[in-house]
Amino acid sequence: MPQIIKALQEEGYEKPTAIQKKAIPIALNGKDVLGTAQSGTGKTAAFLLPILQNISQQKKEKETILRALILVPTRELAAQVAKNISHYSRHLDITHAIAVGGLSAKEQAKKIEKGIDILVATSGRLMEHIQNKSVDLSSVNQIVLDEVDTMLDMGFLEDIEAIFPLASPKRQIMMYSATLTQNVKKLAKEFLFDPMVIEVAAQRSTVKIIEQQIIKVDFEKKRELLSFLIGSRNFQQVLVFANTKACVDEIVDTLNLDGLPALAIHGDIKQPARARALRKFKAGEIRVLVATDIAARGIDIEELPYVINYELPEGIQDYTHRIGRTGRAGKEGVAITLLCTKEYKQMAEIEKELIINIPRQSIDGYEPTEKAPRMKKPKTKKLSVKKGLKERKPKTKKTTKRDDNRTFRK
Repeated sequence: MPQIIKALQEEGYEKPTAIQKKAIPIALNGKDVLGTAQSGTGKTAAFLLPILQNISQQKKEKETILRALILVPTRELAAQVAKNISHYSRHLDITHAIAVGGLSAKEQAKKIEKGIDILVATSGRLMEHIQNKSVDLSSVNQIVLDEVDTMLDMGFLEDIEAIFPLASPKRQIMMYSATLTQNVKKLAKEFLFDPMVIEVAAQRSTVKIIEQQIIKVDFEKKRELLSFLIGSRNFQQVLVFANTKACVDEIVDTLNLDGLPALAIHGDIKQPARARALRKFKAGEIRVLVATDIAARGIDIEELPYVINYELPEGIQDYTHRIGRTGRAGKEGVAITLLCTKEYKQMAEIEKELIINIPRQSIDGYEPTEKAPRMKKPKTKKLSVKKGLKERKPKTKKTTKRDDNRTFRK
């Protein structure tokens, strides 16, 4: 549609990405889609543009019916998707709303009841609106599950299974995931009809334009080294990842005490405070944003120069999500991992999966003193045992006087 093309040109879009080339024609034909794509590949536009065109073609003058539902795992991702809708639909008569936790449910209900075309929601808050009868999904004919793997990891399967049947029986479903896990495949098999499977941007391709560094350090020295790196290398905008909320808070306290302005983003921090932290980070009012993996989903920061893994995440998928926050849209980025000895084996597994070899280094004054764990050698059975033969006991030679009572074994 010319209105959509005009909006894309105003946003600086020149040509479609790989996922957009593959997914948009399929979505426009009304087929279900099961896509795998990492963050930063343009997948949001891949599902939003067909939705906008579909609504524009179906919509009658002065008619507003909820036709599209976009489910996401986090509030931050919901805000990002809603922002993209605003940009792409600026020349269209299309309205949308957000339904997420941490914001007033009453205000959300008022906007929804006035009439909207698209609803972007997290499953928990959407279920609240459904129970309060402030949302009717019966007219929804397009559903998107973005980052469905994360949604399943967060335990939203029951919500998803309850929501789908409430939409139109002729609904089109588009699922996007970083990886096709067994749980994602199972969900797709249950709800998708003859879907087109689209695989774009495998994990290995995500790391090509990102300079990755590993700095070896004792675990107890990590916080001190983090402050030293940010200060001595004059990092002005760095996103730091940690695995737990408690660790995030400890890092933020340390950085602020060391004169490095930092704020935290995690599940225990209320939405207004999280939004304020992100806004200050983007504006350059703070130098460091420290986050957990789930809270960072949906954070979109253009030209982010540095990402630091304070500790390794549990899986390879989270590792690529983290470092993929930098090096976006073809820009170079730097991802640094602070590695202690207990993480050596895990890092080796990540390198093996991504087919990369990241050079190790250490910083003067922060050299690791902990001994590296020994890699256990696989146990090998003796030849006689492998063949199922009875192992013979070694013969013992009888001793004599001249042997000085020593025993010899052949």
